[in-house]
Amino acid sequence: MKKQLKVLLVDAFTSTPDKGNRAGVVLDATGLNEAEMQAIAALVNVSETAFMIPTPEASGHELQVRYFTPSIEVPTCGHATVGAHYARSIHLGLADTTVTALIGAGPLPVDIVGSGDQMKIVMTQGAVVFSEPYEEAMTSRILSALGLTLNDLEPGLPVQEVSTGHSKVMVPIRSVQKLDALTPDMKALAECSRLMNCNGFFVFAINGAESRYLTCGRMFAPAIGIDEDPVTGNGNGPCGAYLSKYGRLPDQAVFSYFGQQGVAMGKEGEIEVTVHRKDGLPHKVQVGGVAVEAGTMDVELSLDDDGCVLANEV
Repeated sequence: MKKQLKVLLVDAFTSTPDKGNRAGVVLDATGLNEAEMQAIAALVNVSETAFMIPTPEASGHELQVRYFTPSIEVPTCGHATVGAHYARSIHLGLADTTVTALIGAGPLPVDIVGSGDQMKIVMTQGAVVFSEPYEEAMTSRILSALGLTLNDLEPGLPVQEVSTGHSKVMVPIRSVQKLDALTPDMKALAECSRLMNCNGFFVFAINGAESRYLTCGRMFAPAIGIDEDPVTGNGNGPCGAYLSKYGRLPDQAVFSYFGQQGVAMGKEGEIEVTVHRKDGLPHKVQVGGVAVEAGTMDVELSLDDDGCVLANEV
């Protein structure tokens, strides 16, 4: 039996098509199984494709969203959340409302701010969790895989895993120029991921007060088939919690700033990070941004002779 469906291509954290971070979006994935979703994500071949599944009103959330990279399912994804909810809100005419979605990391409230081309999508990320900073041996191994040394690190800040739903390794360095010139050893990074059970490395530099952007970053996740991700909600969000913990943000109940990512890829975009503090520590992080629809793909699903799912563009 063949199925046909449409995948929207949405660029998140930018208002300019072909910039920011592209996500695939299936607005109604009702009836698709896991193998079919994975086959579609592999065909679309962007870092994540979001599958939105409407749920009964009594469920406590409006829909379920599942996120697939070209190779695996992941529990959450910042840019695909922004892209998917932007597209859904445009198609349904939503404005200035909150939508609760069930994702792999749990219930996710998403604020729809404004409407039309000026709409901003804000997601409240999961619980802030800090692992212990890595010891020198593992830190050196990570830095070596990235093409960095201990001397490249920002003084006073450790290499450390931080999660707001999908953990990333924070790697703070001194220089934006060094950041933009990185050419990591992806095989070595993937091996680090296997040893640490953490698949993403968010390398960032802190800018001076004269810049619009507090941080410039890059995110590498070769262990899950993403050598580099252009603009990453699940990198910038934990980064905000990390900066707050180590006193690099003002000691305020709520503080927002902009981060930039994607410059080295020619996919520059910006992301707004809001950190909420309680009892002197970060306890809630929100990330937000704009998006733009950039195209569509018509996909046909079928089975091969061995019963495996095939996805083809038609």
